[in-house]
Amino acid sequence: MEMHQIRYFLAVCSERNFTRAARLCHVSQPSLTRAIKLLESEFGGLLFRRERANSHLTELGEIVRPHLQQVCEQSDAAVTNAHEFSSIRRSSLKIGIMCTIAPFLLVDLLTRMRMRHGATEFEIVDGSARDLEEQLVAGHLGAAIYARPGHKADARLGQVPLFREQMMIVTPRDHHLANRANIRVADLAGETLILRSRCEQREQFTQLLRQCRGDRGSNLECARDDWTLALIARGLGIALLPQHSIEHPAVAARPLAEPELWREVSLFTSKQRRHSEGLRAFMQEATLGSKFAPVAG
Repeated sequence: MEMHQIRYFLAVCSERNFTRAARLCHVSQPSLTRAIKLLESEFGGLLFRRERANSHLTELGEIVRPHLQQVCEQSDAAVTNAHEFSSIRRSSLKIGIMCTIAPFLLVDLLTRMRMRHGATEFEIVDGSARDLEEQLVAGHLGAAIYARPGHKADARLGQVPLFREQMMIVTPRDHHLANRANIRVADLAGETLILRSRCEQREQFTQLLRQCRGDRGSNLECARDDWTLALIARGLGIALLPQHSIEHPAVAARPLAEPELWREVSLFTSKQRRHSEGLRAFMQEATLGSKFAPVAG
């Protein structure tokens, strides 16, 4: 069965006349008649009953008509959707964004994409830096934005630096360390620390703590930055957080010193897969610059 046979059949249903149906389909009547006969042969019986100038559906024709009508409509819908896709160059892009990045740092980038490349549909995936890198390498993401300090980037990934951000010690506003210009790791002796389980610099920070604090002090665990800030505000501990993720009226943030800790956030893509038009546009927008300190290179 071919689509032109279905269209000829439906034209005869509509016109109730082979001559008029052939004219509607822009084919000769013998060509239309042959196509209907082939269709009847495939279905195993007559589809039309000719009576003078008109043709009427047989019982078999009545049975198959709704099915063939549906096939024709679905075919037309597929063609329409394909033409719409081609005309607006619609594409989709699945982006992983590290869960510890403050949303406002990337909202401008996403806004530019929507304004200039509105045909691109986004899906944003939240995750830790390690999770996002694994998903990107496996092909589950088109791009990912994250930082992995002290980790050598996978050779299969391309990297576009976006911004650099200092790590801060966050305390309650009335904490005795809140008046310092900066806070050293040694100053944290005896303090209750809230360790963020999804922090990309947790291992580096805990090593510094072991070197400078020894066994003094106690720790809490927390997976979410908003909860971490809420715990700090209630005086339940202090924590290390990235500079632009600290939004709470009851906390104070001071730079970590001796040593300073920074994170460099980059856009990562796969070198092994072809970049879609949407991904190329996203990379172009990402390289336009940032209001934050650029990555030294």
